Amino acid sequence: MSDLLADWVDRDVEPERAVRKAAVRESLDELARRAPGRSVEVRVPPFGAVQCVEGPRHTRGTPPNVVEADPRTWIALAIGRLSWDDAVATGRVSASGSRAGEISSFLPLRTP
Repeated sequence: MSDLLADWVDRDVEPERAVRKAAVRESLDELARRAPGRSVEVRVPPFGAVQCVEGPRHTRGTPPNVVEADPRTWIALAIGRLSWDDAVATGRVSASGSRAGEISSFLPLRTP
């Protein structure tokens, strides 16, 4: 699957929806495993969201620390094809709250 994801990110060759969905969900699960906690919510609509990073727990309403990206951008971050700083600077990632940027220390989830 890694070749499919690299082609998607590097050459805009979009894999089937089921592949995109599985890749996003697996990478979000891996992020939650590496950064357990509930202080930052990472959203990759329409495929998934997780809460991660140790700290104050969020329980109701809109979380104070939110990261949101489209699936292709998220996979580019997860496989190391896009840096956190570049993604935020170009607006490809929305990061709100004082702790949202903490997920950058867990990226990439694997190397290209």
